[in-house]
Amino acid sequence: MFKTNEYFGGNVKSIAFKTAQCPATVGVIAPGEYEFGTATVEIMTVITGKLAALLPDSTKWADFGEGKSFTVPANKKFKVKADEDTSYLCLYK
Repeated sequence: MFKTNEYFGGNVKSIAFKTAQCPATVGVIAPGEYEFGTATVEIMTVITGKLAALLPDSTKWADFGEGKSFTVPANKKFKVKADEDTSYLCLYK
């Protein structure tokens, strides 16, 4: 069955599910800046909208639009910023 997650006072919401290859979430991020931590490798793909990401070991924000992905290693922290409601798919490897 699906599991719902809510973070940052409801500004980030997701639904967890299992793909044939790995666990995943699909969700929505409201405008704002948020910091996340990883337990596994995460591959995040923007579905609609856009995100800026400050990835581990980087000092510069990188922009990711619709259809673009970024990967975050396990056991790291990263930040994202959204200027508009943005949807995403995250795969956990």
